[in-house]
Amino acid sequence: MSKIVASNHKGYRDYAVIESLECGIELKGSEVKSVRQGKVNLNDSFARLEAGELILYNTHISPYTEASYMNVEPTRKRRLLLHRNQLEKLEGRLTQKGLTLIPLKVYFNDRGFVKIELALCKGKKLYDKRDDIKRRETDIAMRRALRRRR
Repeated sequence: MSKIVASNHKGYRDYAVIESLECGIELKGSEVKSVRQGKVNLNDSFARLEAGELILYNTHISPYTEASYMNVEPTRKRRLLLHRNQLEKLEGRLTQKGLTLIPLKVYFNDRGFVKIELALCKGKKLYDKRDDIKRRETDIAMRRALRRRR
């Protein structure tokens, strides 16, 4: 059972998820302690392939208060860890127009390692967002009607 630390609600709203994968993240010791406290913000973060490595940008991990001078910059670039064949497959998919890599969740796996659920996404248009809202509202109304009937 994994413990979800942070979730990117904005990512679910603004992007249509095509495919998701789990990857590790390279962190310093004080950053891991901050993640354990849940001080992670994934809003506006994204990943990019650079020189054969997957780099995560704009993820804010607050400095650990007990670390004193050992703290690092909260929004620094962080390397994501994937197998070589996964990186090559991802590189092929990213060449398609309009696809981006968005982190959806940060969590601890069963072994206690910090993992990120990274998703290959396509940006939603305004009318797609409206369709999602309409679908969600009709589902809620249906559930309410069924509950009243019972």
